[in-house]
Amino acid sequence: MRLFHRLPGKLASKIDGILVVFFLFALTMIGMTLYVGRQLEGGAAAINEAGALRMRTYRLGYLLEQAMLYPELRPHLTNEARTTIEEFTAAIALIDNGDPERPLFLPREKIVRDQMSMLKQHWQERFEPLLRSTLMEVDKQASATALRRKMEGIDSEVRSFVPQINALVLQIENSNAQHTALMWTFQNALVGFALFGTLLLIYLFRRLVIDPVEQLQQGMERMAHADFGVRLPVSRSDEFGELATGFNRMADHLQDLYATLEQRVQQKTRDLAIRARELGLLYEVAAHLTEPAELAYLAQGVLERVRELVGASGWAVRLIDEKNGSLSFVVAKDVPEDLLQAEAQLPLGVCLCGRAAEKEQAFAGCPRPDNEDGLLLNCYREGFQAVAAIPLLAKNRGLGIFNLFFATPRTLEENEIRLLEAVGRHLGVAIENLQLAEREKEMAVSEERNLLAQELHDSIAQNLAFLNIQTQMLDASLRDGDIETAREELARIREGIQESYDNVRELLVHFRIRIEHSDLVEAIESAAQKFEGQTGIVTRVELHDEIPSLSPTTILQLLHIVQEALSNVRKHAQASQVMISLSARDGELAIYICDNGVGFTLRQDFESATGHVGIGIMRERAHRIGARCTIASTPGEGTSVRLVLPI
Repeated sequence: MRLFHRLPGKLASKIDGILVVFFLFALTMIGMTLYVGRQLEGGAAAINEAGALRMRTYRLGYLLEQAMLYPELRPHLTNEARTTIEEFTAAIALIDNGDPERPLFLPREKIVRDQMSMLKQHWQERFEPLLRSTLMEVDKQASATALRRKMEGIDSEVRSFVPQINALVLQIENSNAQHTALMWTFQNALVGFALFGTLLLIYLFRRLVIDPVEQLQQGMERMAHADFGVRLPVSRSDEFGELATGFNRMADHLQDLYATLEQRVQQKTRDLAIRARELGLLYEVAAHLTEPAELAYLAQGVLERVRELVGASGWAVRLIDEKNGSLSFVVAKDVPEDLLQAEAQLPLGVCLCGRAAEKEQAFAGCPRPDNEDGLLLNCYREGFQAVAAIPLLAKNRGLGIFNLFFATPRTLEENEIRLLEAVGRHLGVAIENLQLAEREKEMAVSEERNLLAQELHDSIAQNLAFLNIQTQMLDASLRDGDIETAREELARIREGIQESYDNVRELLVHFRIRIEHSDLVEAIESAAQKFEGQTGIVTRVELHDEIPSLSPTTILQLLHIVQEALSNVRKHAQASQVMISLSARDGELAIYICDNGVGFTLRQDFESATGHVGIGIMRERAHRIGARCTIASTPGEGTSVRLVLPI
C-alpha cells in the first residue's frame, strides 16, 4: 500500500486505473457469460427444430400410407405431403445454416457438424428422392403392389433416418450441457470477483480518500478553534498532497490576517460607507428620473446630487447635434458665460469633451497651458483645475456628455468613474425617453393627418369619381334624347351628392365613416347592394361559415378594404360580375373579392401599382388590424383580393 502511495500521478488517475481494471475484468466475465448464454439459446432452438424433424418424418410416412389406403383423399393428402417435404427441406437448411436473429445455430463441435452433414446427405440423396418418386407413383395411380413396395422402402428409410435425428439431438444436448457447466463456472467466478472486488475497493478508498479527508477535517476543526498553528503533513504528490499544501498556505495567510484584522475591518467599513453613498446616489437619481419633467429639471436634480458627492464647482449637459456633428450646451450650472459661448458648437473629436462624445468613453483631465493639442484651454482660462466628461448613453448609443468642473485639483478614482458612467446611462435613458415622447407627439399628428387623407379617399374621392361617371352618363343620355334614363342618372347624382355631404359632415365631427350595421356580414351585404345599384355590376355575397362577432374598429377597417376593392373593380376591371365570399375556419376569417374583369399582369402592372393610393390604404388598413391582404390576377381572367384575419 505504501508503494501504491508513492506511485507517480494524481489520485484521480490512480482511482481511474483501479476502476478500469475492475471494469475490464467484470466486462470480460460478463461477455463470456453472455456468449455462453447465447450458445445455449441457439443450441436449445436447434434441439427444438431437430426434434420437430422426427415428427415431420413420421408425418410423411403417415400421409403416404393414408393416400394409398384412401384413394378419394389422395389429392389432398399428396398436396399436404409435398408441403411437408418442402417444410422439411427448409428446416434442415435452417438448422444447418442457423438464424442469428432468433438465435438458432448448431454447436461448433466437429462431431455435431459431421452428424448434421450425414443427416442432410441422407435426406437429399435417399429419403427425399424416395418420397417424391412415391408421390409420383401415387399421382399415376400405380398398382397396389408397386405402392406397397414403395411404402416398405419408405418405412425402412424412416427407421434408419429417425435414429440419425436422435443422434443429432443427443449431441446438441451434450454440447449444451457443457456450455451450462461453463456458464455456472463463469457466474461463480463473477460472484467471487464481486465480493472480493468490493472488499478491495473499500480498503483502497479507505486508505486513499477517507483517511486523508479525516486528517483534513481534524485540521479544520483545530483551525475553527483559532489554532492557526496547525499544519498537515505533506507525504503524497496527488490531490490530497496539494490540498495539504494549500491548507498550510491558508493557515499562514490566516495567521497574517488575524494579526491585521482590526485594520482591515476599519478599511472595509470605510469602503462600505462609500458604496452605500454611491448606491444611495443611484437610487435617488433613478427615483428623480422617473418624474415627468423637462430636461433642465431632470439634469439639475441629478447633477446637483453628483456635484455634492464628488465636490464639483459646476456642471453642464451637452447633446450631440447629428446634423452638423457637434456638441451643444442644453443646460449648465455655475459655468462661466465665456466658456459657454466659446464652446457653444464643439465639433466631435475636438478637445476632451468632443473625444468623450465621439468614443463614448469617460475622460478626465487637468487644464494646463501646455496640454497636448490645446486640450482644455478654455477651461484653463476660466480657472478650472480639473474637468470630467462622462458620456450619456442609451441602448449603447451616445446622446452626448455631461461635464463636471472642479475649482481645485481633483483626481477621480476608478470607482468614481464607474459611478459617473452609471449616472450617465441613467440620465441618457431619461433624455432618450424625452426625445421619444416628442417624436411620439409628431407621429400622432402625422397619423391623424394620414387617417384624414385615407378617410377622404375612401369617402369623398370615391363619391366624386362616381359622380364624374354619372355626369358622363347623364351627358350621353341627354345627347341621345333619353329623358327617362337622364332622370335616373340625375337621381343617382343627387344621391351621390347627398352621400358626399353626409360623409363630409361626419368627417368633420368624427373623422370616421358611419357604420349602420354592427354585424360584418350585414355591413358587407349593404355595401354590395349599394355598389350593384350604383354600377349595375352583379354583386353576390356568399357566406360559408358562421362569422364570429368582431370589434367595431375591426369591422370598420374590413368594410373599408372591401369598399376599396369594389372601387378598384369599378374603375379598372371592366367586370360584369363580382363575388364576395366569407368563411371562418382554422382560427382565421377569410374574405375573397373576385371579379371576372380584364385582370392584369401581376409582376409588372401590380408592382407599378404599389404606389397607388387605394392599394396602399388597403394594405395599411389590413396591417393595422393584424390581417394579411394579397392580390392575385391573370390577364383576361379577372382579379381576386384575399383578406385573412386571425380570430
